[in-house]
Amino acid sequence: MDQDLDQTLGAVGPRLRALRRQRDTTLADLSETTGISVSTLSRLESGARRPTLELLLPLARAHGVTLDELVGAPPTGDPRIHLRPITRHGMTMLPLTRRAGGIQAYKLVIQAGSRPAEPDPRTHEGYEWLYVLNGRLRLVLGEHDLVLSPGEAAEFDTRVPHWFGAAGTEAVEFLSLFGRQGERAHLRAAPRRNSQPGSSDRG
Repeated sequence: MDQDLDQTLGAVGPRLRALRRQRDTTLADLSETTGISVSTLSRLESGARRPTLELLLPLARAHGVTLDELVGAPPTGDPRIHLRPITRHGMTMLPLTRRAGGIQAYKLVIQAGSRPAEPDPRTHEGYEWLYVLNGRLRLVLGEHDLVLSPGEAAEFDTRVPHWFGAAGTEAVEFLSLFGRQGERAHLRAAPRRNSQPGSSDRG
């Protein structure tokens, strides 16, 4: 990993602490909102824990900022939007919006050949809408275990324990719209439930 990226990630901790203090939010409050443990949040702010995509996304949502703002991407002075993809653990996320607040849009790609991850459902404040472009996306939502194919969508309250990942080893491309509590996408589409052979019992 190049030195510039290391420096960028190293500056995330102080920025997270400043954002939290500006909003007069405790670590416990932020933990409840994001589903990230207090100890992990504390280590992120101190620089003892390296930020990952899985941690940065809910934190950006909780603070109402874009990922570029969270990692301190410098302005270019160019009126065109320069979107910077972030890749972690076989998943690439491309932010499609830059404004803070309101509904945020992202394109996510799970790379081909990635080993299907074990579901680890999380909860946080907000509402999310997913639309699959290519591949098959597995969505674990509460007691439901669904597989979404291209053209299918799901919409859900993120206070319900949820997780998503590739249903197999092929690449998956999908769109995500996320809003704080009460903000929903205007398009509502319910996915058909697909059986998934060999899916494990989540207990």
